[in-house]
Amino acid sequence: MDAFNQLSTSATVEIFVGDLSELEETLAADVQELAHTALAARGVFTIALCGGSVATHFFPRLARAPIDWSRTDFFWVDERAVPPTDPESNYSAAASLWLEPASVPDARLHRMRAEDPDLQRAATIYEQELTSIAGTPPQLDLVLLGVGPDGHIASLFPGRPISQRPNHFVEVVDHAPKPPPRRLTLTLPVLAGARSVAVVALGAPKAAAIRRALDRASDGPLERLLFSATRLRLLLDTAAASLLPAHHRPG
Repeated sequence: MDAFNQLSTSATVEIFVGDLSELEETLAADVQELAHTALAARGVFTIALCGGSVATHFFPRLARAPIDWSRTDFFWVDERAVPPTDPESNYSAAASLWLEPASVPDARLHRMRAEDPDLQRAATIYEQELTSIAGTPPQLDLVLLGVGPDGHIASLFPGRPISQRPNHFVEVVDHAPKPPPRRLTLTLPVLAGARSVAVVALGAPKAAAIRRALDRASDGPLERLLFSATRLRLLLDTAAASLLPAHHRPG
């Protein structure tokens, strides 16, 4: 695997390029290290999960990590407005691939209740739950994110307003450009404010979005995250890294 850190940003950004199995092991080792550090320092580890291909490919490996799940609080970066048993639900994917196999206690699961017809009420309740555990403003130990071909992260989409209000932590999305249109999402300040952020991009359809963000050729949510997070690891398979500009490639 190639690892390099050549980005001129305000953040500490590391880029890892490898095959899927290498990325799985890199992420699992990082999560284990972050968990042990958090548990030693604060007695609790807080993580926010995504869905999509990251869940499918990485959650089964993470479920086997030797971490004390009884002291790990799970949040979600976003959720679709569907019941928690729906195949479109990010919670459902995490439950079947990670939480149930790892026997995570129910009391440690903090899912977004995006099936509530009143999404603003659900957002307010989730903000309260998040801040009660992660503080105000919330500082999670780890945020785990995928990337869409358009460069969206969580349910923050390019070309849509991105809230950066410091005291606004959960946002209602009414017109997402991909179905389902109604969602809840953590805001960019919460994502970027985590102690560590891991962004995973797999496949050639993600390559252009990765390049645009690293070149600052756009002003989308991925670029803003890359240039504002305190510590960020970008995990790319070779297809997603195929358009990296020369100054971001290993020497």
